[in-house]
Amino acid sequence: MRQSGVTMSIRKSTLAILGMWAVASVVLLTTTVSPVLPRAGILVGGIDFDTYRDGARHLVGGLPLYAGRLVHDNLYTYPPFSTLVFVPLWWLPRGVGHYIWMGVNLVALVAIIALCWRILGYTVTRLVVAASALMALGCTFVEPVRSTLYYGQINLILLLLVLWDTSRGKHSRLKGIGVGVAAGIKLTPAYFVAYYMALRQWRPAAVSVATLAATVALGWIATASDSWKYWSATFYDDHRVAATPLHQANQSLRGMIGRIQGGLPPKGPGGPMAATVPSTWVWLVACAGVVIVSMTVVALLYRFGERLLAVTLAGLSSLVVSPFSWAHHWVWVVPLFVYLVHRALSNHWWWVGVAALFLLLGAWPYRYPADRAPRIGLYLFPDRWVSWYALVNLYVVLYAVVLFGAAVLAVRKARPRLPRQDPFDRRDDLGRVGLGARPEALDHLPSRGE
Repeated sequence: MRQSGVTMSIRKSTLAILGMWAVASVVLLTTTVSPVLPRAGILVGGIDFDTYRDGARHLVGGLPLYAGRLVHDNLYTYPPFSTLVFVPLWWLPRGVGHYIWMGVNLVALVAIIALCWRILGYTVTRLVVAASALMALGCTFVEPVRSTLYYGQINLILLLLVLWDTSRGKHSRLKGIGVGVAAGIKLTPAYFVAYYMALRQWRPAAVSVATLAATVALGWIATASDSWKYWSATFYDDHRVAATPLHQANQSLRGMIGRIQGGLPPKGPGGPMAATVPSTWVWLVACAGVVIVSMTVVALLYRFGERLLAVTLAGLSSLVVSPFSWAHHWVWVVPLFVYLVHRALSNHWWWVGVAALFLLLGAWPYRYPADRAPRIGLYLFPDRWVSWYALVNLYVVLYAVVLFGAAVLAVRKARPRLPRQDPFDRRDDLGRVGLGARPEALDHLPSRGE
């Protein structure tokens, strides 16, 4: 693959900011909640990791996968193909496997951020990797990332697969495979087939569908009985994901509509949920509106060079229209952080946006009287200063803000402009563009593989 040929330069002040962010996140991560606190500490989690291992054990041992509950009384909700992917986790040594998997996720987080820089047009140098590592540490206190690490979730690996796939040149023969594999493990990434279609990249869309079909076939070969049960029944049963699809942690459009219809909880924000399952037609019409508007914006952003923001908006949209999106699924905010930092390098006011997003999505804990462990994330906080409707639907509200801002940016870029010499274009004789250049200076750079 051909790199863009843009050399990343960075000021000491920027490295200092990223370093302070990293230190602050690590301190907050280890002090706001004790790392060894039962049911909450970052070092005593791994519930989902254990479920992945147990799914692989069922596959290897020929045990039914969807007939009953697995370890920790969890139901298995992923397609059969995922158990093939999780077999290596079963081989990890018991007791320390969770920590090894956490390390893999941290490495994946660094790779995600470095890949975001490549999508923005920068060559991945040692400096980029160092900055990416600092940003990765800075994101560990962000609630979706923190929860992914705590539960031992697969979210960051799926994000890396999708970003690797979408970052490839549109004529790459491999483009579409990453999305197909990710969708075979967990169905939500299949949304990026629509992303490719919106960009009129028909071949990657077809490759994604073909790859997904191949994962279904592999799952069927490995375990025909479980495959039949999953695709004929389990696939449609959203009650396997959570006791109620309208739980506060369901940060999707369906969850928001149901919570708004249900009104306030009868005993305050810490009490049982007051929610009404929305009509399927109401939810589908609302989702259709989100898809149409967001994909229109995505296509415009991509057309005018904002490729990282385009794929990030598509990823966030996939979470909004999904029937159930746990808050830890929202790791798509990591590329959003990278984009904001990118803009902040040429306009310091964007650092305010980075700080605001960090404060909003931080893994802040709150303990209700009846709780054995603190609830983590502002969307689970009491409505003492902010409306409960805003808190409980925090991620969907954030998405609406991002969609609006992206739409404004897309419309501005779509307006015809008179040609002029940009005084902020800091190209030297070698054609390098530093991180001090305005983001618009990168709009017309060739993408990887093109």
